[in-house]
Amino acid sequence: MSIHPDVQAALDAARELRHRIADMRERIDAVRARRPSPSGTVIPEVDAMGRLTSLYLAPGTADRFSGEELVAEIMAAIRESTQDAARQYQVIMETVITDDVAEIAGDDAREPAGVGDPAR
Repeated sequence: MSIHPDVQAALDAARELRHRIADMRERIDAVRARRPSPSGTVIPEVDAMGRLTSLYLAPGTADRFSGEELVAEIMAAIRESTQDAARQYQVIMETVITDDVAEIAGDDAREPAGVGDPAR
């Protein structure tokens, strides 16, 4: 039993889409941003979804700052890390979209025989 060429093309396109989505998810899952606080004593780790995944405090950091100052250090570092993770995520998404547009444009650029042919 043979599969109709249109059905095979649809199956191939679906398989390719699944692979591209899996690749994009892997790239997004790998995003980690670690931007230090203004003093450099606090380093959070934030993922692509803006979730705090880790927090490093240099030895003596809690003793060096008042409670409010420590909160400000931690929050500043988390904000910077979150912005960096968002930038990384945006780059991934723009790359995927740019690749998709280029692929579509490449397909559209190939005109069927005789279309746009001045001799016709």
